[in-house]
Amino acid sequence: MRTVPGPTEHVVVVGAGLSGLSAALHLAGAGRRVTVVEREATPGGRAGLHELDGYRIDTGPTVLTMPELADEALRAVGSSLSERLELIELRPAYRAQFADGSALDVHTDGAAMEQEIREFAGATEAAGYRRLRDWLTRVYRAEMDRFIDANFDSPLDLVSPELARLIALGGFGRLGPAIGRFLRDERLRRVFSFQALYAGLDPRRALALYAVISYMDTVGGVWFPRGGMHALPRGMAEAAAEAGVRFRYGAEVTGLERSGDRITAVRTAEERVAADAVVLTPDLPVVRELLGLRSRRRLRWSPSAVVLHAGTTRGWSEAHHTISFGAAWQRTFTEIIRDGALMTDPSLLVTRPTATDPGLAPEGRELHYVLAPCPNLATGPLDWERIGPAYRDELVAVLQRRGFPGFGESVEVERLITPRDWAAQGHAAGTPFSAAHTFAQTGPFRPRNLVPGLRNAVLAGSGTTPGVGVPPVLVSGKLAAQRITGSRRARKIVAA
Repeated sequence: MRTVPGPTEHVVVVGAGLSGLSAALHLAGAGRRVTVVEREATPGGRAGLHELDGYRIDTGPTVLTMPELADEALRAVGSSLSERLELIELRPAYRAQFADGSALDVHTDGAAMEQEIREFAGATEAAGYRRLRDWLTRVYRAEMDRFIDANFDSPLDLVSPELARLIALGGFGRLGPAIGRFLRDERLRRVFSFQALYAGLDPRRALALYAVISYMDTVGGVWFPRGGMHALPRGMAEAAAEAGVRFRYGAEVTGLERSGDRITAVRTAEERVAADAVVLTPDLPVVRELLGLRSRRRLRWSPSAVVLHAGTTRGWSEAHHTISFGAAWQRTFTEIIRDGALMTDPSLLVTRPTATDPGLAPEGRELHYVLAPCPNLATGPLDWERIGPAYRDELVAVLQRRGFPGFGESVEVERLITPRDWAAQGHAAGTPFSAAHTFAQTGPFRPRNLVPGLRNAVLAGSGTTPGVGVPPVLVSGKLAAQRITGSRRARKIVAA
């Protein structure tokens, strides 16, 4: 593994999102002095917090899987996740609702899910689920330590016994057909393949190795921190500060000073912060602008999302997460990814965090987060300032037809986020999900975390290794720290 040469005593981390906080904790645990420079007034990055009339709204991810990765970062400085957060396991992890009126609770406990599927679709599908669960677990074990939690210097680094196992498991086939080997019921196939959209891919065409995301959701478990998802970065930042990491909040980076092939300082409007090494966590176009680099490579960006945050006077489903599948499932991906068009029959993620933590809303009120996948601004350059309000109304109408009657009239406060808003925050192509996980943008082919031409600059975040999502972003911070410290401590895999 290539590492940063020369002095690395003082490391400046640009960005206090989950990747930057993970890097800061691992670096501090390895004895480095660390300064984190963050443009916002609080930590979190995309996992931010917006307070609106007594509602505490998570502005980023709502699904937490593999919390052991955050625990690993905290343990680097002698803390732990249990010390910092109260984590609540969601049971069920999701509720899936289908266009035919049927519904399925998705459990991460194997026996509970097998019974649920037996009642939903029969004994044959239940047996297929057990085989699928075993396959997902084996795919995860083949991938995690060697391909996800690993730095790559060359595509040749892929060559290993784990690669042979992954090939034997069918990891380089297509995800849709791979799930279909175990399950015949089309509704169940959706439950175990929709996660590919997190990685910017059509499940029909995604590599089967992305079943690892399904493992995280449907086998590993789904969690929620009391106080909301923002409690995770807040707890990580508190632990880092107690370990001696210095934070500069409200300090947007305006430039990087260079001497030859090394960055010597990070500049903000207020100060110059000298650095032996830097970890850069903003989205890739922002990093390139700071570095003064032009990319020769044209990246393909993931789809984006419209998010409606709504404070309501009532609730509907008891579930924390509800996936509402439209009938036109196959057409959905063609519309979003190929055609750059809005879904004509939307599939939605509806999260009700107050189902688990009522304290996130005023007494007697509920908080809802409605996510609708949509094209990014490169694929579908839509006029969101004009169409945003109308699309909001369309989504509300869909919800009201699908088990949320009276949703619109119950809304007392709301906030609508569109690709235009994501772009204003510095996210390429107006998507918070960064570069899509096509084969050419996966593993050693993804933009690497070492910057060509600079000896002491390392990247972290969803645009680099290993990719998009809370677990990969936490891993990316750890991998960035390893590039600086040279240390590689193996993480024990816990069998499902």
